[in-house]
Amino acid sequence: MITRRCLLSGLTLVATSRALLAAIPENISVDAGEGAVALTRYAAQQAGKRPGIVVLHGARGIELKPDAYERYANALSEAGIDAYLIRYFSPADDQALGKIRTQEDREAYEAGRFDTWSERVSSALTTILRRSDSSGRAGLLGFSLGGYVAAATAALDDRVSALAVLYGGMPDKIASQVKRMPPLLELHGDADRNVPLADGEALVKLAKTVGAPAEQVVYPGQTHGFDFSDTNPATTDAIHRVVRFFQAQLQAGQPQRE
Repeated sequence: MITRRCLLSGLTLVATSRALLAAIPENISVDAGEGAVALTRYAAQQAGKRPGIVVLHGARGIELKPDAYERYANALSEAGIDAYLIRYFSPADDQALGKIRTQEDREAYEAGRFDTWSERVSSALTTILRRSDSSGRAGLLGFSLGGYVAAATAALDDRVSALAVLYGGMPDKIASQVKRMPPLLELHGDADRNVPLADGEALVKLAKTVGAPAEQVVYPGQTHGFDFSDTNPATTDAIHRVVRFFQAQLQAGQPQRE
């Protein structure tokens, strides 16, 4: 569990994030079921073959807080990992979700879409892994709803080599089917009222049950989306943990694809 003292080291958040060598984003369109998937690529500056991370937004899309997602993308690219912000909603999803007025209806709609969203993410992975600059290793980073989609995709697609989830879990309809998981890092605030801490705990337990290394880091007093704040010291801690996790899982001692 994270202590408040540990978070004091994150007070340099804004200066640190601005000091990162920001990658110039590149827009990519990937063919997939139910229409093309849009990706925004933040390429690492290092030459040679590199791993890639697909970053999955929450229920309100990337546009709700683009700077927060970009902060993770820039940190990953600075660490030598290509980052891809994915818009996994289809045009039909955007239209349907725009008409939903209650949380219950929204949750019911989302529950019926996890399979399709996972397939769309897998389509993006296919394109990423076929790139000439790909090392052949890829991970998923998901936030809230995107964390559930990332977890479902990682369970169903064995090309996913590492999974980081922030305040998410595993969809109920997928949990009973899980036979394998990649190494997992789950970050969660214990004051989260949107996604219960128990959902993150259950995801970690499930991953361990099928033999995957899994760790949960709990942030005392932090609410849902705590790492989207520009001034919260926990934001820097979360970003650093995610980057170090993917470096350890995707870069250290890994052979590169020819």
